[in-house]
Amino acid sequence: MSVVFVLVFAAIVMAGAFLVAFIWSVKNGQYEDTYTPSVRILFDDPEVKNEEEEKSRSDQSQLAKKREKSQLAENGESH
Repeated sequence: MSVVFVLVFAAIVMAGAFLVAFIWSVKNGQYEDTYTPSVRILFDDPEVKNEEEEKSRSDQSQLAKKREKSQLAENGESH
């Protein structure tokens, strides 16, 4: 039975600590910005570039340029 009293006391202490933390955050203006959350969905997210995708794209563009040069060289020689 004494364990129940200890647990009830611990619960009351924790609840009091959370209440004090909540009151402190309200007094320090933590909940004052009510406009930004409502319009945040309207803003575009910045694009995040993946280094691997950039590298593969640059590799693909370099291969395409080499193919074009070789095709131009072949067409130039045959005419």
